[in-house]
Amino acid sequence: MIDAAAPIPILRSFDAAKAREFYVDFLGFEVLFEHRFSPDLPLYLGLRMGACQLHLSEHHGDASPGAALRIRVPDVAANAATLHAKDYGFARSSVQRQPFGMDDMSVADPFGNRLIFFAPVSDTQAPT
Repeated sequence: MIDAAAPIPILRSFDAAKAREFYVDFLGFEVLFEHRFSPDLPLYLGLRMGACQLHLSEHHGDASPGAALRIRVPDVAANAATLHAKDYGFARSSVQRQPFGMDDMSVADPFGNRLIFFAPVSDTQAPT
């Protein structure tokens, strides 16, 4: 049996400034590292928010735009309220109750990737 940690998804990005604005300033990820083989070459960026880690890559072939990933959070409604308060012009997602027992909030990044923040619905929670 392999003793493995949680996987770290690699998402495609195309613009370092837009990536920072979205992932760091808007969503609240912190930068773990950034790497370029030289100043004029593509960026490879490591990010973390809580236990969730992501890598963003401008390198062709590392990932394709249009990926979707699910990120579990303790309180989706609180996350939605925090993001709405930031008044980011390109993402105004709402929480949706799914028939499979999850509350989801889907947010698209500037590169066509979709992050779905979710939390399981408890029997005592009212629909959002």
